[in-house]
Amino acid sequence: MAPILPGATLGFLGGGQLGRMTAFAARSMGYDVHVLDPDESAPARAAASRAICAPFDDADAVVDLARGCAVLMPEIETISAEGMRRAVEFAPVRPAATVLHIVQDRARQKQWLEANGFPVTPHRTLVSADDCMIAMASLSGPCYVKTTSGGYDGRGQVRTDTPAAIAAGWATLGRVPSVVEQAVDIAVELSVLVARSPSGALIAYDPAANHHVGGILAWSVIPGIEDVGVARRARDLAAAIAETLEIEGLLCVEMFLARDGSVLVNELAPRPHNSYHESVEGCATSQFEQAVRAICDLPLGDPSCLRPAAIANLLGELWPADGVPPFDQTLRASGARLHLYGKRLARAGRKMGHVSATGSNPREAVARAVAGRNVLALARGVPMWEAGGWP
Repeated sequence: MAPILPGATLGFLGGGQLGRMTAFAARSMGYDVHVLDPDESAPARAAASRAICAPFDDADAVVDLARGCAVLMPEIETISAEGMRRAVEFAPVRPAATVLHIVQDRARQKQWLEANGFPVTPHRTLVSADDCMIAMASLSGPCYVKTTSGGYDGRGQVRTDTPAAIAAGWATLGRVPSVVEQAVDIAVELSVLVARSPSGALIAYDPAANHHVGGILAWSVIPGIEDVGVARRARDLAAAIAETLEIEGLLCVEMFLARDGSVLVNELAPRPHNSYHESVEGCATSQFEQAVRAICDLPLGDPSCLRPAAIANLLGELWPADGVPPFDQTLRASGARLHLYGKRLARAGRKMGHVSATGSNPREAVARAVAGRNVLALARGVPMWEAGGWP
């Protein structure tokens, strides 16, 4: 299999911030970039020589993109399955449509993980009132009811204090197909990013530790765990999943490290991931350059963490209605760097950018990144974030 060398055109199925940052990495390596996205102001358009404005379920538009590209990379999981199947007549899609089919539906994803022997939390699929009764009888403690498709950053899910409230939680979500998961006594939420090339080469990054506020990732740091044994188990688990899926490109495996020491898979994301944005400052190869290398079947880059690095997300509530936040104050924060995504409309909970920082240790990196975010929160009178939250 011949590699796709610089000078070729890469196509991104999705033009959000992940596509934007990967497109910038591709540009720096000498590739041209085309993008498909329904938003005429999609962030990745700034790096694209051609942009197709069409819905993600427009199969003809996906094929149109493929005709002019050497390879396609989905940046979001909601791409037309028919379009991806037809696109491979003109260009490979990496990761493949079969991978997206598994991860697009939470119930299907859980079933695939269980069938292949990977550890997951106790759960049940809900499509009827009878399913709720079975779940209420078989699960224990607090639970999370999540729609099987759509929903992210805390949306499309309901927490119940006891299994007895599962039926009511399902009703709150509109009685659509859902998954109910038994809550885990979590020590820390981890993620592991894996890159795998079409030739079969595979590398795994150090685990990142992630802290959420209101269901949205607030900050992330690498390395995220000091215990080398746990870190090795997490990397091995993520690598095994990537091999079994036969990923071509990136796969981020979100995990729970439970207080009893077990490592459980939460969800899969076959693309660059918010929790590895700090790889730009902290790793020998950023996740965005790694994505380009992987989908083009180039030699994979060194994933080593060169220095502890962290990011803190900047959400829309930090933006004043009639202007921009005082970013100069953010840049005065020790070690802070600013990354904005080029989104025109700011709204509460929307990821508009992030602050990154490095430190002599992970805690210092988190403290610096969160401090860079908090100066904006102070200016707007919105809640400050704590830099703690992991062991």
